[in-house]
Amino acid sequence: MSSSSSSSSQHSDGGDGGNGRRGGGDFEGPSSSRRRSVNGVWPEPFVEALASQVAIDASLSSGRLASAPALVCSTWRAVSRSDLLWQNLTRRIWNRHHRLLHHLTWRDEFIFRHRTALNFTHARYIYSTLHFNPAIDHINNNDDGLSCRRLALSDRYLAAGYSDGSVRIFHLPFGLHLFTFFPLQRDRLGQFSPAVSGIILSDTHIIFASLDGDIHVSLTNNAVPTRRSHLGDVVNDGALVDFTGCNRWWVGLYAGVPGRAFHVWNGDTEELVFVGGSLTDPEAVMGWHLLTELTGFVGRVRLTSHESAVASTSLRVIVFDLRTQVIVLGEEFRRGIIVGTVDANDEALFIVDNRGSASVRRVDTLDEVCRFRVRGVSTAQGGLLGCMNLGYALICAGGVISVWEVDRGAHLYNLGERIGETSAMVADDRYVAASTSDTTIHLWDFGAQ
Repeated sequence: MSSSSSSSSQHSDGGDGGNGRRGGGDFEGPSSSRRRSVNGVWPEPFVEALASQVAIDASLSSGRLASAPALVCSTWRAVSRSDLLWQNLTRRIWNRHHRLLHHLTWRDEFIFRHRTALNFTHARYIYSTLHFNPAIDHINNNDDGLSCRRLALSDRYLAAGYSDGSVRIFHLPFGLHLFTFFPLQRDRLGQFSPAVSGIILSDTHIIFASLDGDIHVSLTNNAVPTRRSHLGDVVNDGALVDFTGCNRWWVGLYAGVPGRAFHVWNGDTEELVFVGGSLTDPEAVMGWHLLTELTGFVGRVRLTSHESAVASTSLRVIVFDLRTQVIVLGEEFRRGIIVGTVDANDEALFIVDNRGSASVRRVDTLDEVCRFRVRGVSTAQGGLLGCMNLGYALICAGGVISVWEVDRGAHLYNLGERIGETSAMVADDRYVAASTSDTTIHLWDFGAQ
């Protein structure tokens, strides 16, 4: 792993210039003790609920970074020592349901998430590149025939899926190549039928799917052999063009056979529970072509919560419910969508069209939050990629990654590293990763220290 940093590529020291005043607030030392009341009259649960609502209201009206300053004042000084309060706020504001480090308090976790978001705002990061370990998989790092098709992040790992069906696991934040997983061999229909079309990654498990519909499961520590959970049937289902999921659901987006666009599995039992949908019927021919040539993205599917998902082609975007046999909750027809830019989180959906118009929409209603113009789309459509996390959208055009604030559509900055032709890109609330045609994986770490 090689590492470098520009003048802006430094970790945050806890706020703006270290004083925590701009959107950061001053945090006292952590304590898990709970006071019976703030002023000797109000019951503590009432005060905690009130303080929590004050922080949530501030985040809704002025953004997530406003929640901490809303609590850092003499009024809430005593109740702010309650770890239960910070646990609730971390879940509501930062969508985190477990702590990164178990020996830390929930207040520490909230502070880490707050400062990391500030780092995204102010371009404070550490940049590095990740490479294969030849001793692990004996593959030449400069192999021209290998192309990274998908990237996935968890708290501890990054997974990269390739055109030959292999998936490589890297340990974060050190960027070490730990293991390589290979699909089980079988007769293939088309040169690229084993190419990875989607990865579900946690700190303990990895599930990866290929264009021919095979789904494999393993442990991230490689403690057990990789097994095939589902045997694909290209002739009857078409090509599996995208795949995503969580512990509860796996969702596959297919193109090639009418009326079979979505396949949904129970993530616990691995049982197929739904097949149907016509979203990709117009893209059937493109789906078949993926088996023999690595063209652009046919469609994308993203989970927005444990119960709903967003799917898109170049012609249409829909939001659907996973619990009620994939009943469509909302849809919008937009011709000229650049599918490689479509991404979503639990609250918002991000799209760029072929005229360079970017739109952020609420997932539940498809109402527009903001709109902004992306430069360079006309000359970089073929390689234009996008992704988003809770607060920021990132767009790669011509090898340059720009960072935008999703609440206001404001352009913040461009990452200082020009990386060239990009084949896959992903972001979470700490990391941004992108792969390029030379099989290099580029990693930006915005984590607060």
